[in-house]
Amino acid sequence: MISRLLLLLLAVAGISSCSLEENNPSGFTIESVAASSVEGYRNLVNNCYFGMERQLYGYNQWMMFCEAGTDIWTYQKNGVSFSQFFKYGAGAAMNLTMGGTVWNVCYDGIGSCNTAIRYANIAPFKTEEERNAMVAEAYFLRAMYYYNLVEQFGGVTVTTDVVVDVNLHPERATPLDIYKNVIIPDLEFAVKWLPVNNGITKPSRKSALGFLARAYLQTVEYDETKSLAGKALETAKLLIDDCEGGGSLYNTYLYPTFDEVFLEANNAANREALWAHRFVVGGVSNNAWYMNMNNELFYCVVTDFGAMQQLGSDYTTWGRRSGGQFMPTSYLLNLYVQENGTLDPRYHKSFQTSWTVNKTSYTWTDAGLKIFDRDASVTNTTSLAAGNLAIDFIHPNDPDYASKVTDKLKKPYLVVDYADVYDAAARSVKMQYNRVNRPLDGGGTLTTNPFFSFYPSLVKHNSSNYYTNNASNNRYGNLNATFMMRMAEVYLIAAEADIYANGGGNALRYLNRIRSRAGAAQLTTTPTVQTVLDERARELCGEYVRFYDLKRAKKLNKTYLMETNPDVGQFFTDNRNELRPIPTGFLNTLQDGGSYYQNPNY
Repeated sequence: MISRLLLLLLAVAGISSCSLEENNPSGFTIESVAASSVEGYRNLVNNCYFGMERQLYGYNQWMMFCEAGTDIWTYQKNGVSFSQFFKYGAGAAMNLTMGGTVWNVCYDGIGSCNTAIRYANIAPFKTEEERNAMVAEAYFLRAMYYYNLVEQFGGVTVTTDVVVDVNLHPERATPLDIYKNVIIPDLEFAVKWLPVNNGITKPSRKSALGFLARAYLQTVEYDETKSLAGKALETAKLLIDDCEGGGSLYNTYLYPTFDEVFLEANNAANREALWAHRFVVGGVSNNAWYMNMNNELFYCVVTDFGAMQQLGSDYTTWGRRSGGQFMPTSYLLNLYVQENGTLDPRYHKSFQTSWTVNKTSYTWTDAGLKIFDRDASVTNTTSLAAGNLAIDFIHPNDPDYASKVTDKLKKPYLVVDYADVYDAAARSVKMQYNRVNRPLDGGGTLTTNPFFSFYPSLVKHNSSNYYTNNASNNRYGNLNATFMMRMAEVYLIAAEADIYANGGGNALRYLNRIRSRAGAAQLTTTPTVQTVLDERARELCGEYVRFYDLKRAKKLNKTYLMETNPDVGQFFTDNRNELRPIPTGFLNTLQDGGSYYQNPNY
């Protein structure tokens, strides 16, 4: 008998893990569960969510799959940890198992969706409308699983029904065929039948419309004629028109200010979210601490300065984390510089750039004075008290930059100059620093950069809502919701789709709607696809989209990455790294080791 694990790994298995043909002395079957009651069938649909919450959106590595290795992020201090995601192996061989969990979770999710869809007709609903409204969740989730499989791994094997017989030589469909034959039809079914008001943690009609617009747009990556761009624009406009008209049809909403989008008070029932996961204590498994972990990912290493600590109750408050993985690139930070030289307000609203002392007090040590190249006026008797400014990152386009930079090394706190962390001309992180005040022991001034630990840290995912599952091991789970898509993106989809479909005559209007909401200066020149990509970076950085954005716009290549983020681009290989390797755990189950199934150049 084929093992349950093999069924899970096989792309064609799509599965409910055990064969329907197996001997079952208890008489308990999936069919009996579905037929017994609406609540029983509801359990089949609920099972479709498991992998989405447990290992994708809100799980820390999924952010790496979706945002790392792009133009806007490098690893903390430009290091090489997690290099498979951030730097495409950093010159070493790629790990061929890196996508194993995503692969298995998506196909297991597809199997659960196929099961729910197969048995919807025997569930005892009172009306067809009630039946279709519930099974539409499974259609929506199946589209989501296939969407992520295609964008991560390319064309994969398609299964849309419960599978009993295992095919040891499955074939791969093309990405465009999967969009046209599965993803788009599934989302269209969901648009027709999902309820308008379904909360934000279960998909609703606006969720389906939003992701349908995104799916139509993503097909331009595979279709040189861009034949579905017009459908992307048409679908986006349905949501935009509803939003501008008060949200009566689809319950859409755009917060009046950018600040309100990420307020913790608005998190659990965020009106702008088209779809979100809400995490609760107990979650979807016994490992309750595996919840929304995005709060962990974007902090600079503040504890590299002795005035900062990550201990005790302060560990769980806003803005006090340390040592996340994602460091913004100079390219991202400079995208916030407007034509008039001022900073787009979203820069300081999206990133934390200053920190206060969180120890009772801090007195400079001789080692600290040397490491941070303090002027002689700062001595080993100079102290900082709790609440004093500890770290202040300054951008050249901050209005007070000139006054702060002149005596930056004389301050008893760290004034971290953008120019000491980033080489703007080279668009890379500075790995070394030339000392001004305190040479190395034995002479010499060139040393490892002590300032690249401190950089603007994305605060979109910040939370004070923590659950301590195992305090001795510092296991904390962020209980807040994570947004998979929100209304602002729909305007940006419309702008890009309008460029493809109509030459961009209305694109500026959609872009400026989002910019005016943010308090940013209006754009005036005819936008290009790059204009939209830049706006998406400013508005949506850290929201699971950048890897897919670059793929769609044909910007995920060595030339573009060397222009925007050479710290990553130097390791990118064209015609290979646009996709992840098919996991060897799956290939090993196929005939002849599955070499025919592997992506190019792995």
